[in-house]
Amino acid sequence: MADISSIDAVERTLAAQGYVSDRALATVVFLALRLGRPLFLEGEAGTGKTEIAKTLAQALGRRLIRLQCYEGLDAAQAVYDWNFPAQMVAIRTAEATGSTDRDALQDELFGPDYLIERPLLQAMRPHAEGPPVLLIDELDRTDEPFEAFLLEALSDFQVTIPEIGTIAAPEPPIVILTSNRTREVHDALKRRCLYHWVDYPSHAREMEILAARAPDAAEGLSREVVAFVQRLRTEDLFKKPGVAETIDWAKCLLALDTLTLSPEVIADTLGALLKYQDDIQKLQGSEAKRLLDEARASLEPA
Repeated sequence: MADISSIDAVERTLAAQGYVSDRALATVVFLALRLGRPLFLEGEAGTGKTEIAKTLAQALGRRLIRLQCYEGLDAAQAVYDWNFPAQMVAIRTAEATGSTDRDALQDELFGPDYLIERPLLQAMRPHAEGPPVLLIDELDRTDEPFEAFLLEALSDFQVTIPEIGTIAAPEPPIVILTSNRTREVHDALKRRCLYHWVDYPSHAREMEILAARAPDAAEGLSREVVAFVQRLRTEDLFKKPGVAETIDWAKCLLALDTLTLSPEVIADTLGALLKYQDDIQKLQGSEAKRLLDEARASLEPA
């Protein structure tokens, strides 16, 4: 059983799963677990928000239930649906066999056997291993009506299905909400949660992350990779590389048996680091060399 009895214990528990957190993040995770409050994580894409939920579920031995948000998501799609094809088969079977008990058929058709449980309903169900981790990912992609519904659902940890009734969670799930801040999430929802801004890591912490996630990378190469990525994030880019891209890039360099960075290697592997052609175009020519020189200069002793 993972130890979450203190802030230090949470920090060690996350680290044991390969997630290197800072003290502030470990503190808010500890408080969310201790107080049973939803945790709202906001920050740039690729800073490790989603990974926290995955790491917690793995460390605690709980099921991870993920609700991936998108524009147009509504309550029905997040809670439940009915298995219409199976219902139609049952109706035709009843007609073929001459069944006339319409009330019994309706009760059967809108009963548990034909209910498709979506993430929010799944999270309200009892689980043998304990309350699951409910990840509501990229909430900023949805609209305000869904936020209002979610506010109610997280207040009482229950959902209502008109044909069945209200289903309440015997134990509240561990709820983690994430946002890339493409728009502001309503204050009323934020007030229900503990809040933390997940920023890009410092050079030292990103080195620790790389050591945990790409342990085969030599220290010299790792230092160059992290220094280059950190320098790249100061540029005017459409999408700055996140920690996930740092790890992917290091693994690509390892696969190419790279011992040290060069402008040529950088140009050949930019697709692992940057995901938009406009950003890649900015690093053509002498730009990659300039950034590499500046990154190496930052590593030299003062």
